[in-house]
Amino acid sequence: MARMPDGPPPEPAVQRLRLRYAKRGRLRFASHRDFQRSLERALRRAEIPMAYSAGFSPHPRISYANAAPTGAASEAEYLEIAVTARCDPQRLRAAVDEALPPGLDLVEVVEARTPGFAERLEASMWRVELPGVPPDAARAAVAAFLAAPEVQVERLMKNGIRTFDARGAVVRAEVADGDASKPEGGSPQGIDGPCAILHLVVRHTTPAVRPDDVLAALRSHAHLAPPSSPRMTRLAQGPLDEEDGSVADPLTADRDVDGA
Repeated sequence: MARMPDGPPPEPAVQRLRLRYAKRGRLRFASHRDFQRSLERALRRAEIPMAYSAGFSPHPRISYANAAPTGAASEAEYLEIAVTARCDPQRLRAAVDEALPPGLDLVEVVEARTPGFAERLEASMWRVELPGVPPDAARAAVAAFLAAPEVQVERLMKNGIRTFDARGAVVRAEVADGDASKPEGGSPQGIDGPCAILHLVVRHTTPAVRPDDVLAALRSHAHLAPPSSPRMTRLAQGPLDEEDGSVADPLTADRDVDGA
């Protein structure tokens, strides 16, 4: 005989909510699995009425979208949750944010009112600090990279080493001086000497091209090798404007419907 599942059947979801969160400071070194554990703990502490999957091992219904790699900070990470009772997005945001550890910050919550959210995450905008690299040297390397039809890089993946083109996914690449990119002036905190700031817009592809892949391409193709570890921050991800290379806010469509 088939084993019957333990406990009552899960309650159906009545609302879906889309959350934007940030990884800041030391929490950029947290893995995606670490974040999943922290989020589920915060949802329990905030007493959010989560919907659960069916089966013998029910899990909270949470959908993650295109998480930043370990070691990268981000201002634009997204996920979606399903709940069994209607929740006020602003109250939920405050309650869950308070329950999260410092450095994992819940920035915004909106009700999911449109389909195809994952498909709207077409590209990411990145800021990459290159300590010890003169901006002019970075500009020359970026110009050589952009002029190439393709630049092959290697990355260790689950199934071994994979070779792929890092150039085709880069929509835009620009270099700024450290002083020019900091509103308060000066180089990024803890960095002395020259510091080039690389701004990238990278199209989401399979396999995903990450900022460290672009840096590997700059190293192999243009001999740009930062003497210190780069610091990467995702500033935005969302719909890509192919004409100007900008990245729009993926939650705009849900806000527009909500305010209609």
